[in-house]
Parts: sequence; structure tokens; C-alpha cells
Amino acid sequence: MKFLFLIWSNLKRKKLRTILTLLSVLVAFVLFSLLSALKLALAGGVVMADANRLIVRHRVSFIQPLPYAYMVRMARIPGVSAISHTTWFGGIYQDPKNQFGTFPVEPDLFLPMNPEIILPQSQKEAWLKTRTGAIVGRRLAERFKWKIGDRVPLTSPFVQSKSGGAWEFDIVGIYDGAKKTTDTSGFFFRYDYFDEARSYGTGLVGWYQVRVNDPKQAMEVAAAIDAEFANSPAETKAETEGAMFQGFAQQIGDIGTIVTAILGAVFFTILLVAGNTMAQSVRERTQELGVLKAVGFTNELVLGVVLGESLVISVLGGLAGLAFGWLVVTGLGQAGFIRQYFPLFFIPERDLIIGAVLALALGFVAGILPALQAMRLRLAEALRREG
Repeated sequence: MKFLFLIWSNLKRKKLRTILTLLSVLVAFVLFSLLSALKLALAGGVVMADANRLIVRHRVSFIQPLPYAYMVRMARIPGVSAISHTTWFGGIYQDPKNQFGTFPVEPDLFLPMNPEIILPQSQKEAWLKTRTGAIVGRRLAERFKWKIGDRVPLTSPFVQSKSGGAWEFDIVGIYDGAKKTTDTSGFFFRYDYFDEARSYGTGLVGWYQVRVNDPKQAMEVAAAIDAEFANSPAETKAETEGAMFQGFAQQIGDIGTIVTAILGAVFFTILLVAGNTMAQSVRERTQELGVLKAVGFTNELVLGVVLGESLVISVLGGLAGLAFGWLVVTGLGQAGFIRQYFPLFFIPERDLIIGAVLALALGFVAGILPALQAMRLRLAEALRREG
């Protein structure tokens, strides 16, 4: 620490060069922050997935419904401990732009199946008693300023009511998430009300959630479910929840590989910039480094001073970039467009830690060769050299 003043003084000698290098590092880590949030947003379902849950859908397409009667037959399959079902409703509130995840479910089956949804007992009881009742996620409620007791009209581009008008729902509960990665932008209402009021498709559901006793046997149970309905008019495809979400994400592409490739190119470029800056700084201060050695600085101490300069630039730029990136991501996460399509849009703590480690690594790698060059300078040659 006692040499920090010397390191800082050296960095201030070429202020413009130091500032530009800091800004280069800062921009790289802002990009790292944005890509980390985007990766979570596109593949967030994998993070939320429960290893004990299977998703059972129509083999042909996810949009093809399945008979409600399948639930009884699946319950008899060994290894199955619980079953719930969900259907896509696609509710729209006031404006076509305000479409969000809206699903009819059976409350007494849905809530135990999804323990990550935290709903007070009194609100759960109210949901079970209110035929038109609905629960909404905290994030969605804040978006539209909804509160318990509000009556909300929704329309759907997929399902029409027998009356031909809007569907009316009474908000009886607002749920929170057990974890930060839990999606709290959903709207859930009762399937019995939905099935009775819709104009067509009675007795059909979108897909099933199946809880298995042992996650190690998940694939065996999935195969048994598919075998149960083989050669039927509505064959099934059962897979783990994580596999299903991963499949959706890979329709866009391998998100992890894409993000890694972009960041790799960016950080390699920044490494060259920072390395060139440090190498140029050492060349310009050859005589000064010789003087330091003449007054008693050891080779190791000279190496530490030069490497310290690289680390200071990298760590300051990296931490500033992560902080600014966090502010940008937080601001974007509150925007209506982002909240509508990416309910999970934030920087995971794990990525923040990785970013801090990357800042240290970048400083070390960029500075180690110039630092070794400075350490190996011979005193006589350094003092004879000009500029």
C-alpha cells in the first residue's frame, strides 16, 4: 500500500492515455453486465427449473392441447407423486401491447406443484372460494398498479368466452417468489371458471406438470408416460422442466456459446489495448526505472510497481463498468418492454463475482509481460538509455 502513491503518480503522467484505457475497460465490463442479464433473460427458465418436475405436452407441438382425462391415467404411473396442468391464455389488458403470461390452473394442484410461489394462506383460501378469483405476481401487480379487490377485464387472442366479451377476474391474491429468479409477472386464474366459460375446447388443457418421487428416475417416468399414450390421438412428449426450457432457449441459438464468443473477442481486444499501454509506459520510463533500481528498489519491487499500475487500471475500470452496467440493467429491467418479454432481467450475483475476478485477471495478464521487462532491465543499460 505504501507504493500506491507512486503507482498513482505514474498513471497521472499521461492522463489522456490512462483515461482512454480506463474507458475501454469500463465499456467492456458494461457489455459483460448487459450480456449476463440477457443470457439470464433468454435462458431463465433453466434457472427456475425444478429437477423433480416433468413437463408433458403434445408430441406434435406445444400449442396442441391434451385431454383433461390424461391426468387420471398419469397418476397411476409408478414414480408419479403429483400432477397439475396449465393452459396458455395470453391475456391482454386494455392495450394489445399489454399482453402477459396468463394461465388457468387448479389452485389446489398448482400451488403444491410450484412451491416457489409464495401466497399467504388467507389469499389462498380466498382463491379457492372465489370462482372468478385470480392471483398475480408482485411484479405484474406493480406494473399495472393492481391491488387485492380489483376487478380486471382481460381479452385473449386465443380463447373466446361464450359471451363474446372480455373475461372478468377478481384479484384475490398477490404472490411473491421464494427466490430472486422466481418469475413474479404471471397471472393465474381458476380452470373450472375458464372451462365453463370458453366457447370451444372444453375438457382440454395445454400441458401437464408432473412431480416425480426421485429425480434420478425422471427419464424413466417420462418414458413410461409417453408409452402410456403411444398410438393415441394425442400422443405426448414428456421431458424434464430444465430440458424443455433449454430447448426453447436453443431455438434462438446456444446462448452460452454466443455470449462467451462475444465476450472473448471483446476482452481479447481490451487485453491488447491495456498490454500495449503498459508496454509503452515502461519504454517511456526506462531511465526512471533505472533510477529506482539505483536507489534500492529490488527487481521484484519494480515488477510489483509496474504490475500494480496495470491492476489499478483494470480493477478501477472493471468495477466502474460493473457498477454502471448494474445501473443500466436495473433501469432496463423496469422498462415496460423488457418487463413484458423478459421477466427475469438482472445480473446474477455469480456473474458479478466472475466480473470482479475477470478484472483482476485482465490486469494481471495485461501487465505481467511489461512488468517482467521492467524487472529484467539492467541498471547500466537503463541509465544510459534516453527516453
